[in-house]
Amino acid sequence: MIIGSHVSPQDPLGEAEARQADAVQIFMSNPQQWKAPIPREDTELLKASPIEFYVHAPYLLNLASPNNRVRIPSRKALAQTVEAATTIGARGVIVHGGSVGPDEEQAVGFERWRKALDSFDVTVPVLVENTAGKGNSIMHDLENYGPLWEQIGDRNVGVCLDTCHAWASGADLENAVGLISDVVGGVTLVHANDSKDEAGSHRDRHENFGDGFIPEELLIGVIKAADTDVIVETPGLVEGQSADIAWLRERL
Repeated sequence: MIIGSHVSPQDPLGEAEARQADAVQIFMSNPQQWKAPIPREDTELLKASPIEFYVHAPYLLNLASPNNRVRIPSRKALAQTVEAATTIGARGVIVHGGSVGPDEEQAVGFERWRKALDSFDVTVPVLVENTAGKGNSIMHDLENYGPLWEQIGDRNVGVCLDTCHAWASGADLENAVGLISDVVGGVTLVHANDSKDEAGSHRDRHENFGDGFIPEELLIGVIKAADTDVIVETPGLVEGQSADIAWLRERL
């Protein structure tokens, strides 16, 4: 099983070595800005490395937004991120589900996702991540992967299941992978994170394994059931994430 972590993009191979990680997840542009990714000078080195790469899209993206000034730049930014991810041979680009307007049906958001993916060549799988929010957030409910996949399931897409987000949204973690697998065929990537808050809090606050509220057996159960690559996004940089990677390997 490939286990890695989210790291700084400056020296991802060095960060992987420091954590004894099999994979890393990086941003390829500022996650809080609309600026396009800057071409990396080490693309060939990264592609030749045995380390596997995942790319997280900027946080600003909201492909389901009713606001053209957000939705259209989001499409463009995702296209640019996928193109940049292709240059380093990434396994996937992770994107949060986004939100529709407060008075809109969630189905509108699923249609906007389809239009977004139809607007560019999806050369790297786009992995839709569940979220911790509620209300008009379209992916706080894991059952929404079903109607979303009715719109985009024939595109180059997959599921990124975040354990902290699922816990915070009040999802049934014990049966989460089975529910997703029934409608989309499986989970492509697990974001393995403990939570600083109790179940159903709708608060996205990651914690190191064993220090949060998610029971160990649930965390390990999700990862075993998914049987796919794992990225930890826990606090503590090298020290904290190295310990979490070792914690997972010991129990898996």
